[in-house]
Amino acid sequence: MTMINAAYAIPAIPAFGAIVLLLSGRRLREPLSGWFATAIAASSFVATLITFVALLGLDGEERRVTKHVFDWIQIGSFRVDVALLIDPLSITMALFVTGIGSLIHLYSIGYMHGDPLFTRFFAYLNLFIFSMLILVLADNFVLTFLGWEGVGTCSYLLISFWFEKNSAAVAGKKAFVTNRIGDFGFMMAMFLVFNTVGSLRYLDVFEFVAANPLASGTATAIALMLLVAACGKSAQLPLFVWLPDAMEGPTPVSALIHAATMVTAGVFLMARCSPLLVFAPTAMTIIAVVGVATALFAASVAIAQDDIKKVLAYSTVSQLGFMFLAVGSGAYIAALFHMITHAFFKALMFLGSGSVIHGMHHEQDMKKMGALRKLMPLTAITFLVGWLAIAGIPPFSGFWSKDEVLLAAFNKSPILGVLGLITALITAYYMTRQIILVFFGKPRFDEAHPPHESPWTMVAPLVVLAGLATVAGGLNLPFNDSTKILEHWLEPSIVGEIHAKVSGSTKLLLAGAATAMAVVGIAIAVKAWRKTVVRPELEPAVLRNAWYVDAAYAWAVDKPGRAMAQASADVVDAKVIDGAVNGAGWLVTGAASVLRLAQSGYVRAYAGVMVGGIALVLGALLWVR
Repeated sequence: MTMINAAYAIPAIPAFGAIVLLLSGRRLREPLSGWFATAIAASSFVATLITFVALLGLDGEERRVTKHVFDWIQIGSFRVDVALLIDPLSITMALFVTGIGSLIHLYSIGYMHGDPLFTRFFAYLNLFIFSMLILVLADNFVLTFLGWEGVGTCSYLLISFWFEKNSAAVAGKKAFVTNRIGDFGFMMAMFLVFNTVGSLRYLDVFEFVAANPLASGTATAIALMLLVAACGKSAQLPLFVWLPDAMEGPTPVSALIHAATMVTAGVFLMARCSPLLVFAPTAMTIIAVVGVATALFAASVAIAQDDIKKVLAYSTVSQLGFMFLAVGSGAYIAALFHMITHAFFKALMFLGSGSVIHGMHHEQDMKKMGALRKLMPLTAITFLVGWLAIAGIPPFSGFWSKDEVLLAAFNKSPILGVLGLITALITAYYMTRQIILVFFGKPRFDEAHPPHESPWTMVAPLVVLAGLATVAGGLNLPFNDSTKILEHWLEPSIVGEIHAKVSGSTKLLLAGAATAMAVVGIAIAVKAWRKTVVRPELEPAVLRNAWYVDAAYAWAVDKPGRAMAQASADVVDAKVIDGAVNGAGWLVTGAASVLRLAQSGYVRAYAGVMVGGIALVLGALLWVR
């Protein structure tokens, strides 16, 4: 148990790093501040590894350990402490948050070179790591919500980091406002849980519902409110609109927040609350439908994007949809498995896109690239690994995790499974299109400023992530019970896991169908794009503009909002508020104009007033008598 005490250091180390960097100001300069922040993230990773090893030495329910930090809120019987829940789920999340976070910190040293706010950027990164760790390690809903808000704040700060660009400032505000809708769902879920159970501590809640099954209506309400919260953070329909615009932030931000960590918070929340979801089958079906609809929708949009990061952004939304499809199908292990593999290959591709942008002198239009494999070989090779993983080509990690999701979807409903297969085909298509436009074909860049390979601080993380994206499928191989490592590890944290009862031949058939879909998608993309970059018939305006969902939101929300604001300015502000202020001024001015007539400066006039006043007083006295 002594080694588990290292858990205290997991969030404390990045909190210390953020404080030092924020207070150091300009005294801690580039690159020292970057190396310091990277060492901080790596130290937190080491503390997580120590805790992980300590948990491995325990069995079953012993792998759920609560570490009290300090008393926080106590009002009557309501009590919330700052305490950490150390269990397989929280440590799994902490491992890839700190591990991938450390690699992205290292990458950022090269990517952010020369930025005037270099130190502030790394302070925000450390603060984000701290907030995300609080979110996943919290032992109660309230502390999770504190981390939830922390990552939302850091997301705003990092998306709008280059705030001198209006598009970046607007994207930051859009992310912040959209996520507040999700926060409403989280708070409503907390209120319902406390009203039902009388506690917000996870273990108390789960113990209560195990002994007192929730009523279907109550469970459904809680589950749907949790879904609203998760849709905000994990960019699901209809709250996905902030994530594509979030690409305005520096590329390391896209990799850290919008591929590997923050956007998975919604999936984590649903898995953490699996003991509650088992009582809400209707809500589970809704979660699955939202997931598959989001996956298919975002994949259809990705096929028509030209910005290298926008393709990956919509791809992230789509892959998150796969995770929600798994959650709604009761396959929490499959969802978490795909979350882990996705963290590796999508962080790899986002950082790879950043390497391309860096080498292309900040050009992001894929149709102005081409043949970069010759000039950026390491970036090209590692990006190809990420492509094979997300396309679902064996033996790369995405093949194993996506097959688990599809198996769960078919077990839930054949319709969901077929839609998942179609999405897998589209995924292979748009990722192959990206590979061809960026790394193959004829060069379309300005030869006067040729691309160049990135420095080692940017390339080294790509190599490590490429290795992880290749082998991570080994975490949960479907061959037999002994190869399902992740499933056995997470058993103490997951309740209500639904296992598809299918034969080995059925699994092979599904794996073959999924691989065939991937190969077909790749073949279609190669045929369509290997000789040209101008195919307007394959990039219709409706897809380039994301089915006009943003435009619809602008029409429904932005336009009336602006009209109300203008009416408020023209009527309420100009006439009511300004009228009241100006009216008071006019009243004082008018009264002064009348009263000043009494101050003529003539003695005779003053004497006349005095005589008149005396006469009035005497008259009043006589009247009273």
